[in-house]
Amino acid sequence: MKILVCISSVPDTTSKITFSDGDTKFNTDGVQWILNPYDEWYALVRALELKEAGGGNVTVINVGGPDNDAIIRKALAVGADDAIRVNSNVTEPFQVASQIANAAKDGGYDIIFTGKETINYNGSNIGGMVAELLDMAFVSYASKLEMSGNIATIERDIEGGKEVVEVKTPFVVSASKGLAEQRIPNMKGIMMAKRKPLNVVEEVPSEARRAIQKYILPAPKAAVKLISPDNVEELVDLLHNEAKMI
Repeated sequence: MKILVCISSVPDTTSKITFSDGDTKFNTDGVQWILNPYDEWYALVRALELKEAGGGNVTVINVGGPDNDAIIRKALAVGADDAIRVNSNVTEPFQVASQIANAAKDGGYDIIFTGKETINYNGSNIGGMVAELLDMAFVSYASKLEMSGNIATIERDIEGGKEVVEVKTPFVVSASKGLAEQRIPNMKGIMMAKRKPLNVVEEVPSEARRAIQKYILPAPKAAVKLISPDNVEELVDLLHNEAKMI
């Protein structure tokens, strides 16, 4: 089985977020970049489990510049067999999906994994776009995936419950929490990652479907108000008129 896992570089959650150029660009100065958790902990690890159970090959793919090689090597250290980096600085979702689809179209992949979303944009749209561009079935928010031959039984999160679907390979699936458990690279994996192939391919022309007009930070959190447990009327008034919770 050939599996492709899409991985993304995202800011560490402890990074201080600021914007530049009139709040039209994300300021990357001083930002530490990590492998997107949904890609690493769930998509990649489940792909590796499927390979270990039935054989095959796991390739990771990233769209980005040479600065992303570090997070790609981490994915190789976790256990991926090889990697592709599309040499491009595009961040607009349709352009990213177009680059992935172009690189994957002749790969003969049975399953293409994405994380359910990146933790910086939370868009949840790359998987569906890749599936459409490659004319594959798409299943989102998978929390469980089992293979029997070329048929996958997938449990996915829906509002108010779970849904179980069956789909034949090839297909695209986005990985949600619960699909697998995080693996920590060991020293052997880290050393082997240095020797695994990382194939750099050039980007193809792609058209952006949207553009960032402005970034806006959330409003600062209000100061905590402490209410005496004996002052129930004030607490109720604040919850009703200020917090709008009751």
